[in-house]
Amino acid sequence: MLIDEELTLKKLEVFLAFMRTGNLARAAAELQTSNVSVHRAIHSLESALRCPLFKHEGRNLTPLESAYVLEERAQKLINDVVESVRLTREAAGFSAERFKLGSLYSLTVKTVPQLIMGLKIRRSELNIDLILGSNIDLLYKLKNMEVDAILVSLDDSINDPDCEQIPLFSDDIFLATPADSKFAQRSEVDLAEVRDETFITLTQGFATHQDGNRVFKQAGFEPKVAMQVNDIFTLLSMVSSGVGYALLPGRIAAVYENRVKLIPLQEKYRLQQHIGVVFLKAKERDPNLLALLAECRMYANRQAGI
Repeated sequence: MLIDEELTLKKLEVFLAFMRTGNLARAAAELQTSNVSVHRAIHSLESALRCPLFKHEGRNLTPLESAYVLEERAQKLINDVVESVRLTREAAGFSAERFKLGSLYSLTVKTVPQLIMGLKIRRSELNIDLILGSNIDLLYKLKNMEVDAILVSLDDSINDPDCEQIPLFSDDIFLATPADSKFAQRSEVDLAEVRDETFITLTQGFATHQDGNRVFKQAGFEPKVAMQVNDIFTLLSMVSSGVGYALLPGRIAAVYENRVKLIPLQEKYRLQQHIGVVFLKAKERDPNLLALLAECRMYANRQAGI
């Protein structure tokens, strides 16, 4: 080996602490160790280098020219190692300065802003990227480490042995109608009454698309679908313009609230979405993720009235 196995980064850190302080006791205090441990590390370092670093004058150690050369080089080496560790962890998505959060479009109305505000308070230096998509798209990105965590509907498509989940809240599915629809003032609606109406849906892969299919199947008919769209806000715009009806979660009630009405379904058709955060088990100790999970637990408690 070109480098003696006794030459370690830890001993170089001890050596640098001594060079900074010029005193065994002060170096030991800085490193939270004993004078003997500092002296032993320096002596071992000299043995590993096979050359002296200090002149012994009684109990004092006076640096030789070799010590000043090593100090300059060792400081650069330690800095490089620290930066290498940081870049390596960042490449793996651990404690990076940038956090990538995936979310359903519908959660950007209320949930996502609150979680991001809380996360920024906890980690003000963190830059947060928001990636929007469907349940299936977001799980794919999570598994490929393109995002650090995802906010999705906790249905069967999300169950994965490599992932953990934390529930946030549950949300009912409603019939979305234009404000001037004949159903707009109803306290609830029987889906059988709208079997001949035109519907707009999200594309496959979205949780709301799957939930809508289950509700229609329970009602005993397939809807007449005028069009499918890729985000819930476009869908709402189509409903508000009178293009058709839709089945949507209650969390989007504040969007187009004067132009779109959400009517509860009769009890026999009622269905809930369970919203939560999903993350990889392999990253559960990442400080950025832990901060988000703490915010998610607080959010869940507020929703539950705890």
